[in-house]
Amino acid sequence: MSQPHRKAVLNLYKTLLFLGKDWPQGYDVFRKRLHKVFSRNSEETDPTKITTMIKHGEFVVKEIEALYKLKKYRAMKRRYYDDNN
Repeated sequence: MSQPHRKAVLNLYKTLLFLGKDWPQGYDVFRKRLHKVFSRNSEETDPTKITTMIKHGEFVVKEIEALYKLKKYRAMKRRYYDDNN
């Protein structure tokens, strides 16, 4: 793996670990799954495939952030608005 790819992969891994702290099933479950996925693909040497996987990982980061924002929005909506009206 080339140096730019290594840096991008590590950055993606750290970002996902940080986002996993709020995971509904728990941080340990998220961390184990994340480690398994990254370990499975650690032997990849094709730069185009690595780039594709990095882009997919960035998409997953955006999806997780969107889910967390939706969860916060729904909690605030329940807290401040009454559904009975």
